[in-house]
Amino acid sequence: MATYAIGDIQGCYDEFQNLLEKINFSSQDQLWIAGDLVNRGPKSLETLRFLKDLGNQATCVLGNHDLHLLAVHYGAVSCKRNDTLDEILCAPDCIELMDWLRKQKLLVHDKELNYAMAHAGIPPCWSVRKARKRAKEVETVLRGTLAREFFNHMYGNKPDCWSSSYEGWDRLRLITNYLTRMRFCDNNGKLDFSAKGTLESQPSGYQPWFKLPRKDPEEDPVRIIFGHWAALEGEAEAEHVFALDTGCVWGNKLTAMRLEDQQLFSVPAIGNKPKPPPTSAYLVNR
Repeated sequence: MATYAIGDIQGCYDEFQNLLEKINFSSQDQLWIAGDLVNRGPKSLETLRFLKDLGNQATCVLGNHDLHLLAVHYGAVSCKRNDTLDEILCAPDCIELMDWLRKQKLLVHDKELNYAMAHAGIPPCWSVRKARKRAKEVETVLRGTLAREFFNHMYGNKPDCWSSSYEGWDRLRLITNYLTRMRFCDNNGKLDFSAKGTLESQPSGYQPWFKLPRKDPEEDPVRIIFGHWAALEGEAEAEHVFALDTGCVWGNKLTAMRLEDQQLFSVPAIGNKPKPPPTSAYLVNR
């Protein structure tokens, strides 16, 4: 039995299947999917159906594209020009799939394996323990009767720096942004959303979140898995941190890491892929 973490699939179902074949995925193995299951790629519907049918064999965290799909489904926003979500929204099992999707987590942590996974990572102003607790706040709302109202308040860049005094939708929005949209932040955990996805676009006074020391470190550092940042090309260059979004949807590759020994496996993208938006590389329309 092995556990494999896989970076952003984004509807690249054929590459996903090729990767599972390469790792000899079996009924004894487990998958961790680092979010952004859907959008921009050609087969988001097939991807959702496959992961849902895996049941307890697949552990998925929600990415910003997944939350965007749910927001469109609940009528909070409309599809954007580059979205490829119509097939899901028109599918006969759409409601069933959306009900499954909104019950996925924002963060998972396995104490035995000593790994935690969130789509964008875990901000340095939180310990993993606190991040789990705050992720649970959003997960509870997503799974309950206030889900539709949550999506009406989800979008926005403010507040952009953590304070335990925040309440209500501001608090939930900031938690969501940390776990699903974060790239650059400052020493206090203040987020920046203006920069492009490349490290060359790093704003003055900000760093990639994983380069900053954790203000509330655990005695035994938890290894953190994240996706979201395709421009890193799988290189976080930080101890105990593993970047797994290698830009399959942009024509690069899809990558898995076996958690037991950190061995990497990749398959190339198939066919023509869309180019990243010219003014905002690898950023979702949020």
